Amino acid sequence: MASVRVTRWLAAVAVGVAALTGCGSGGAAHPAGITVAASTDVWGSVVSAVAGRHATVKSILSGPTVDPHTYQASPSDAAAITDSSLVVYNGGGYDGWVEEVLARHPDIKPVNAFSFLPTAGGEHAPNEHVFYDLNVAKAVANAVADRLAAIDPADAAEFRANAAGFGRDTDGIAATERSIADKYPGVSVVATEPVAYYLLQAARLADRTPAAFTKANEDGTDPSPADMAFVLDLVNQRQIAAVLINPQTSTPAIGSLQQAAQKAGVPVTMVTETLPTGTDYLSWQRNTVNQLLAALQTGRSNASH
Repeated sequence: MASVRVTRWLAAVAVGVAALTGCGSGGAAHPAGITVAASTDVWGSVVSAVAGRHATVKSILSGPTVDPHTYQASPSDAAAITDSSLVVYNGGGYDGWVEEVLARHPDIKPVNAFSFLPTAGGEHAPNEHVFYDLNVAKAVANAVADRLAAIDPADAAEFRANAAGFGRDTDGIAATERSIADKYPGVSVVATEPVAYYLLQAARLADRTPAAFTKANEDGTDPSPADMAFVLDLVNQRQIAAVLINPQTSTPAIGSLQQAAQKAGVPVTMVTETLPTGTDYLSWQRNTVNQLLAALQTGRSNASH
């Protein structure tokens, strides 16, 4: 009987040790409590694709109701940033409220998506909406995998495999962008904001929107009458193949442009800054590119460039 009791005691100890030391690949959540704070649901989705079940991801901003450009971090937001195992944000001034928190905590080493943008030459400053640059998204996924692997070495292979899978999926979306570039090089479009800048660059489409018009819309102010008349003429005369609108910004000018496009039979493609309900990063980007391709197929015959 004594030997039986000893055997049972040893078994119980083994179970207890396993419960205390088991990690990552064995349970639904990582026992080390890895937490990641992402500035928006866009980058939160990228992190989730890499981390899988091994981290809790908090996206501070999600949905279309809040403008990341003008948001102010609350004390609870700041706590989420400073208390997390990893911070991922857009950078480039897009989510400056994160940068303000990080400036007070220089010990935090975040993943800054904007930092993966190749050094840009030319006269224009780099566009901050880097989530429409698929190469940047891939770079962020790989960086997150490396950072999570350092925190949780036991699951490093899974993180890197997830990042590789994410990269393959973005390559598939990029192939559709290239097909647009091959079929419709230089075709003219109008975009109410610079949100889809990198998409239009990859697709080699000509954005004929005056810079002051997009800046006014992004700032929520009225464009000049001359700029408004110019874009309406492009639409009414069917000199463009599509209009790209950010539905998260609503102004009388954008409403008038959308109505004019519908009346003239110019297709409209929606390009959002955060994830539509029920989507992740990959499905969002894939749907947007496919919608743009469909718009060009419909509207190209009516456009001259």
